[in-house]
Parts: sequence; C-alpha cells; structure tokens
Amino acid sequence: MAVTEPDDEAAERLAALSLPSQLIVAVAVAAVAVAVALHLGMAFLSVAPPNTISKRHGAVMDDYTYPEFERNWKLFAPNPLQQDIAIQARAEIRTPEGGLATTGWTNLSAQDGAAIHHNPLPSHTQQNELRRAWEFYAGSHDARERPNGIRGSLSEQYIRRIVLLRLGSKPDGGTVRRVQVRSATTPLAAPPWSDEKVDTKPFYRTLPWWTTTAADLPEGARR
Repeated sequence: MAVTEPDDEAAERLAALSLPSQLIVAVAVAAVAVAVALHLGMAFLSVAPPNTISKRHGAVMDDYTYPEFERNWKLFAPNPLQQDIAIQARAEIRTPEGGLATTGWTNLSAQDGAAIHHNPLPSHTQQNELRRAWEFYAGSHDARERPNGIRGSLSEQYIRRIVLLRLGSKPDGGTVRRVQVRSATTPLAAPPWSDEKVDTKPFYRTLPWWTTTAADLPEGARR
C-alpha cells in the first residue's frame, strides 16, 4: 500500500477546497508572508547602521519599532548598567480639615517591579512607562533641573500625570496640591568573586515641587 507524504496530503486537502476557499487561503498566506517580511525588514533597519532608507523613513521606522520591538544591548555591552534607579514620589495635600500635610515617599518603581515579578506576560506600561518617562526627563534637563526647550516642559507634564495616576487624586484622604519626584540611584554590589569595593549607599536626585492642575489628572478624574 502506497504511503501518502505529508506534502501530498496538504495538496490534496487544498485541492478539495472550493475555488473561493482556495483564494482565501492564498490571500491569507500571502498576507502573512508580507507581514513577516515587513517586520523583519523594519527590525533589521532599526539596528543597522544609518543608510539611505533609514534616513528617509526614520520616523516611520521608529513609530513601528518603539516601544514594543525596542532592542537594548546593555546586557551584552562592555560596560553594562551597574546602577539600580528607583523613581519615588510624594504629594503635598489639603486635608479634609483644611490643613496641609505631606505624604511619605512612594516607590513607584517598586510598584512596577511587584507587578512584573512572577508575571509571564507583563504589560509594556509596567515595564517601560515610568523608566522611559524618567529617561525623557533626565535627557531634557540640565544639572540645575532647567528644561531644555519644549521637550523639557513636556517631560515634566508627563511625569506629573504618571505620579497623579499612581498616587490617586485623594492620597491619605486629602486633595493633591503639589507633587515632588526624586530618583534613588543605588550602585550594584560587586559579585562575590570580585575584589572590587563598591559603595552601595543610594544617592538621590530630588526635583522641585510641582503644582498640579486639572490637566494633570486622568480625564475620568477631572471635574
């Protein structure tokens, strides 16, 4: 008895379909092939040296690549990241009694870490939103926390919105008037086999107090 090869079986099944069904299968296969080729092309061009295509269509490539398909080679770099940066925030609130109070520091990075820990499918918001917002701020401000043009102002507004979203509009039962953000940078300890001495004491970069407005609140919380 003749043995039917898997390819022959697939061909027979395809031939048994009606003509419209065959056309649908062919279009679907072609669409998948085009999508795969497009993705591989975008991924390759995003990491390739600058060239004519990337210079002409760089904005389109960035819109497709970031943040879902971003590549970060720091893990394999000659000098990998050696610091743990945590973003913390606190608020000045108007209490229900009419007085002013300041909340304690809330570790926003720790919240993201807890949400990611043991989560096989963490969201891009949990992984990237706060980290990229801080990088955006740090890259658009000088050492005296002065913004470099409109991007600096946008980064401040972006961080304020994230902070209010995380703290809520009524922390400790009060109404937020101002928020303050700081980064706690802790050098990573040297591995056990290394003789390097590392001071693991955290150092802080504390930003000025920012007055909040209704525009900084999520739309659902605005009045």
